[in-house]
Amino acid sequence: MFSLPNNVTIIEVGPRDGLQNENNMVSTKDKLIFIHELQESGIKEMEITSFVSPKWVPQMSDAAEIVELVEKQGRQLVLTPNAKGVDRAIEVGARSVAVFVGVSNSFNQKNINKTTAESMQGLKPVIDQLKQQGIFVRACISTAFYCPFEGKIDPEDTLALCKEFADWGVDELSVADTIGMANPQESYDLFSQLNSEIPNVLMTAHFHDTRKMGLANIYAALQAGISRFDTSAGGLGGCPFAPGATGNVATEDVVNMLHRMGITTGIDLDLLCKAIANIALCVSRPIDTGMFRLYQVHN
Repeated sequence: MFSLPNNVTIIEVGPRDGLQNENNMVSTKDKLIFIHELQESGIKEMEITSFVSPKWVPQMSDAAEIVELVEKQGRQLVLTPNAKGVDRAIEVGARSVAVFVGVSNSFNQKNINKTTAESMQGLKPVIDQLKQQGIFVRACISTAFYCPFEGKIDPEDTLALCKEFADWGVDELSVADTIGMANPQESYDLFSQLNSEIPNVLMTAHFHDTRKMGLANIYAALQAGISRFDTSAGGLGGCPFAPGATGNVATEDVVNMLHRMGITTGIDLDLLCKAIANIALCVSRPIDTGMFRLYQVHN
């Protein structure tokens, strides 16, 4: 019998990863309500916005206002693609910053017009600067399992990239199945290796639910010793540079599974679903996750 953790930390990515690809423009007010209701449900770590070019991601054009106006509770992460984004985030008071790079060169070039090596070269001085300022740094590793352009990724390439970030002193690694192609065996194998070889960095698993294997992959990662997971309320999300990728695995379904297994998260499922019900009025596609359907039936 595998030894499972007693407690799991959920990192909510709905306000950023969930809304970035949304067709309807969600107002700053509605985003703040969403974030605050997620906080009230018990979520302590959250991606709240992204300092990217409004030209490419107009949904995130109010990033500065979100950081300035949000209630400062728990760890509030902002995604920053480059030094300019980092500077903008720090100027308005961000204290936790996420940088990102794809293991796949093709994906990285489609995403930010740089190879993986070029991205890493640019990120090294940025991370050095952030650590000198006492900023929490999260490194998001895209296409850790599969790439929409290159196919299966060699696990050794993912491991090498993660080790490089760890050597630079990042606080957290978020390792992503960006297009939702990983299977539970691959999840278990990669996270077992990462946990074993990079023990001193917070290790977080990030699964998309494209092929409906998100929960199975989370269970496999739990067995590999992972106790931190990125999830998105309502299963919102997707990636504009990953054709066919759907949203992240739904927070409410993950929380339900964990609670039924006797694993605590500190999250109130009813309050979480209430937050989802409100943001559902603002987005273009219907939210149809298992636990949210049950919530609607009973409310």
